[in-house]
Amino acid sequence: MKAFSDFRSDTVTKPTEEMRRALAEAEVGDDVLGDDPTVQKLEALAASVMGKEAGLFVPSGTMGNSIGVKMWTQELQEVIVEEKCHIYNMESTHLTFISRVTPRPLPSKRGALDPDLVKSNIRVASVQTPKTSLICLENTHNNWGGAVIPLETFKGIRKVADDYGLKIHLDGARIFNASIASGVPVKEYAKYCDSVMFCLSKGLSSPVGSMLVSDRTTIDYARRLRKALGGGMRQAGVLAACGLISLTRMVDRLKEDHARARKLAEAIHDLPGITLNPAEVETNIIVFYFNHPKITIPELLARLREKGILGLGVFGGVRLVTHKDVDDEDVERAIKAFREILAG
Repeated sequence: MKAFSDFRSDTVTKPTEEMRRALAEAEVGDDVLGDDPTVQKLEALAASVMGKEAGLFVPSGTMGNSIGVKMWTQELQEVIVEEKCHIYNMESTHLTFISRVTPRPLPSKRGALDPDLVKSNIRVASVQTPKTSLICLENTHNNWGGAVIPLETFKGIRKVADDYGLKIHLDGARIFNASIASGVPVKEYAKYCDSVMFCLSKGLSSPVGSMLVSDRTTIDYARRLRKALGGGMRQAGVLAACGLISLTRMVDRLKEDHARARKLAEAIHDLPGITLNPAEVETNIIVFYFNHPKITIPELLARLREKGILGLGVFGGVRLVTHKDVDDEDVERAIKAFREILAG
């Protein structure tokens, strides 16, 4: 048995053997000079998959979102975000640090913003107030336990944005998880957004990299922003080769991660201290609140670790994430550990 079953995040996935071979054999050039053929192939594929004109390969999802906000905004403006979203809570304040815009966080129903609430929070510039210029969405929603944001929400927010001349950027780090769970093609989500960032790592298993897609003119500007942020890479085709496999081989298997997450949630939801509705575990992320008379969250995580299970504490609760590198045996091991600690 391996030392640990790692449920901390799907960011811990290892590249497949096919990816390792592709990495070693990739045709490369200097991407900053625009002549890495494997990067070009990946960017074209990513744009096509999302129904956009052009794509940009970036080192990380956070950089992709940073560029996505910067390219649609100016200083002294405001961006509407959902209050628990990743961009606002977990990306090192790039909204204020890089774009120098003010976030306006709004409450939601499991990550889905109410279009009427968004509309009522749009502001025009005055001597005292900033102009709202951008709305950021997230799908799936990490901190709401991998919730899938309904397509109807996208349609409603798009109408508001069009009525007020705003842009929409989607943090689609796990957009393929949303698509597999809902049956809605990724293109359908993307068509209601002006730009989309999605990760090639996480469930898609690439070792590094994310994509930003939009119209061609905007991506040309985004390429300049990437360079300014230090994200211009040279023989990046060795990484892009893995991304091509992510998009062509790794999407359909995400349903396995979803099934394992639901199985784990159903097995532990009624244990002492855990507040969790298994029906709300739609994809590969479980977030549960924990309030036990004798065990704190840090103590629970420490005891799980002693039994070979790794998880994370988040927002007053615990997060567990399933991915390619945790199998059915790992799930059974986790279920046993939880039961021994909480029901033993």
